[in-house]
Amino acid sequence: MKQLKNFLILWITQALSQLGSAMTSFALTLWLYRKTGSALETALLSICSYAPYVVLSIFAGALTDRWDKKKTMLACDALAALCTVTVFVLLKRDALMPWHMYLLNALNGLMNTVQQPASDVAMTLITPREQYQRTSGLRSFSNSLVNILHPVLATALFALGGMDGVIAVDLLTFAVAFLALMGFVHIPRAALPDRKEPLLQSARGGLRYLKETPLILHLILFLAGVNLVASAFNATLPAYVLPRADEATLGMVTSCAGIATLLGSALVMVLPAPRNRVRVICWSLLMSLGTENYLLAFARTPFLWCLAQVLGWLPIPLMSANLDVIFRSTVPVPMQGRVYACRNTLQFFTIPIGYFLGGWMVDRVCEPFMASAQGIWTALFGSGKGAGASLMMLILALCGTAVCLVFGRLLKNRK
Repeated sequence: MKQLKNFLILWITQALSQLGSAMTSFALTLWLYRKTGSALETALLSICSYAPYVVLSIFAGALTDRWDKKKTMLACDALAALCTVTVFVLLKRDALMPWHMYLLNALNGLMNTVQQPASDVAMTLITPREQYQRTSGLRSFSNSLVNILHPVLATALFALGGMDGVIAVDLLTFAVAFLALMGFVHIPRAALPDRKEPLLQSARGGLRYLKETPLILHLILFLAGVNLVASAFNATLPAYVLPRADEATLGMVTSCAGIATLLGSALVMVLPAPRNRVRVICWSLLMSLGTENYLLAFARTPFLWCLAQVLGWLPIPLMSANLDVIFRSTVPVPMQGRVYACRNTLQFFTIPIGYFLGGWMVDRVCEPFMASAQGIWTALFGSGKGAGASLMMLILALCGTAVCLVFGRLLKNRK
């Protein structure tokens, strides 16, 4: 406990702030879908959040390696909170429009682009090497709690007090995390790269490291393919559930993913280190993508939707913890900011693409096709609004299985 004091304070308070931010994001999704009824317009919220990763992550990582990690995290948190306050002010004036939300989400994404590599390096600096797997399990555990609680709390607050209540909780959790980081967490200084090195050349250092380390590069590309499928799934899920149920059901289904990852995180903390971490990653993702989407494609009841979420998300903490250990054990600390930033660009550039394709496919292809379909199509996927989203789930299931099989063969002999 003494070894992990700084980690525990930072982990708990940042998880609390993450819960508040996730509640606001979920409530804004409900608000926008209710206003527009479009899967694509709702998906644009996430597209705008992830776009800065694609454009600026490599440069953000190079800057993060040069900057003080604690000050960087504090500045990014403060600016992200300012975006939330802006949403609140626009709501109170009844002036909030979808384009406001897209712009503010892009600014939030920019802050996350800089903060995430700084936070990842900070976690490495305050964690003893022998505790990497345990602390990875704890971080996965808190992510699971956030996934369980944020849709339930956001839905309840949204129903009782509208966006005002949700944003108030978000800002309160931000204040707790900000004060804890500023006054109670000591982050040791890492060895800094040469500040005289040009920024572009420094950014290339991360790409050069990946080129010289095929294992890390192949894992990143594997996760990029998985993220393409997963983000398209996230864009599809509201259009799958809401035409057949209500916001509370969507919150319940989303919470089941958190419950599953909570159970998976508990397993990670007690399981011994595997002999082959890469094999665990491949099998975990195959089990995840090979169950959830197939079941959702043909399910018609909330019970089966929840079961699919549990089966799909239970293996994810096992994958995440082993991936985290490989990165932290392989990448030198002075390089981690640049490498993590390159990872963000390569691994996450498929997320905005996936959200766009998921929303576009549901709105423009699958729903129109199912609106005029008959016979076996309606027998498999149902009829009315939402049937196209079921068809999209089957498409995603086939794509996810293909990604896992291709990269599983590529990484077969890696450890």
